[in-house]
This record gives sequence, C-alpha cells and structure tokens, in this order.
Amino acid sequence: MKIAPSLLSADFSRIADQIALVESAGADYLHLDVMDGRFVPNITWGPKIVGDLRKLSPLCFDVHLMIVEPERYVDEFREAGADIITFHLEATSHAQRLLTYIRSFGAKAGIALCPQTPVAMLDDLIDDLDLLLVMSVNPGFGGQSYIPNSEKKVREARALIDARNPRCELEIDGGIGRKNIADVVRAGVDVVVMGSSIFGAAEPAGELQQLRALGTPVAGALR
Repeated sequence: MKIAPSLLSADFSRIADQIALVESAGADYLHLDVMDGRFVPNITWGPKIVGDLRKLSPLCFDVHLMIVEPERYVDEFREAGADIITFHLEATSHAQRLLTYIRSFGAKAGIALCPQTPVAMLDDLIDDLDLLLVMSVNPGFGGQSYIPNSEKKVREARALIDARNPRCELEIDGGIGRKNIADVVRAGVDVVVMGSSIFGAAEPAGELQQLRALGTPVAGALR
C-alpha cells in the first residue's frame, strides 16, 4: 500500500515544512490536485506552482488534472516535474490519444473516474493505463465525506485491472481516514490519497504513520 498526501489540504503558508513532514514520515507520492474552475468549481494552481514545489521534494509527483481539455496542458505539467499525469475521462474526447502522448514523453498516464462514471467505460482504455483513480467524493474540494459503498467500484476496477493490465496501479481519493482505510485496501486499492486526514491532524507525520499501520497488514494479507 502506498500513501499519497494531498497538498490540497496542506497549509501553504508552511508548505515546505508540511512537505518535509510527510516525506520524513514515509509518504510515497505527493498528490497535487489541479483545478480550473470549469470542470470543478474550485481553482487551485498551475504549472508554475507545481514547478516551484518540485524543488522542495524528490518524491513522485502524482498530478491530478481536474480540468477541461487536459490535452492542452499536459506538456507544461510534465515540464514542471509531474511524474504521473492523471486526467478525467469525463473531461476529454481524446482519452486514448492523450494516454499515448503522456507516456511518449516519459511520464506515467492515469485516468480518473468521477463517482457516477462506471468502470465499464474503461474497457477500451485499460490496457494503456499506468494508474486508475477512483474518486470516492465528488471532485472539487478537500475535506468531503466518503461516498458509501465506493468499495464496490474499487472491487470492479480491481477485477478489470487483474484481468487485463496487472501493472496498472489502483488509486482512491476522497474521504479516506482511520475509519475506512482498511476497507478500501481490502477492496483492492494500491495507492490511497489522503488530505485532511493527514494535514488536518495535530501531528501530520504521526497520523500518516498511524494510517499506514492500519492499512499495511490488510494489504499484506491480500498478497
């Protein structure tokens, strides 16, 4: 099990310290949510900020594009330092072409699914994915409540990945914390994105380690 702290919930007045905290606590990825105010209501940051953050950490940058026409911006985010570039299936008409293009310049390519989008929509794309992100909240804001029964969708995604593309990582994002991390890992996720559960804690580093302790035994039992 990998943990990807979401910088959407970090305190940007202390961002260098916050990144150092989770890095020292064993974070595997840093998850960066890019929002444009169109695909989702919120607005976050662009390539310039991602590039500045890149100077602060060697961790894998897991960049989640919640934007319309992601094909217009993937070059800039790769140049800024993105290691994984994930876009929404719902945001483009050129998913296959975009996956191929992202991988052509050395980044890993992922697709995210909003809660209402069925896993079956990926039947023609799954073979070309490096990462599949299942949203367990409606995208756009941090700190939302987990949508009940998201594990069902995770299990469907896990079955598709195992049958067609075992190298693809399965990631979940939205409302994950102490109460449900074991459930989603048991359902089959490889990477857990958590924002407010980590950065909203009094001791973010200790909370990350506690969350890993809750999820790792479950992941180990599944192997």
